[in-house]
Amino acid sequence: MHHKHHEKLEKLKEAIKTHKDLSEQEKSNAIAHIEEWYIEDKADKVVWQDLKEKLLEISSKIEPILKEIGLI
Repeated sequence: MHHKHHEKLEKLKEAIKTHKDLSEQEKSNAIAHIEEWYIEDKADKVVWQDLKEKLLEISSKIEPILKEIGLI
């Protein structure tokens, strides 16, 4: 199960890094949150919602990325 979460986090990070509509600051903030969650090993079903909410607080432009990779 852990490997599956790692793949999703890596896919999400890559999608954010390459998204043309996000500013460098938005990208940086989003990546920092993702890495924090990964390092703390909190990437389970209970906290995915919290992570999504934090990312959406950074920018509503992240929502299409989450949809594209199947997280919402």
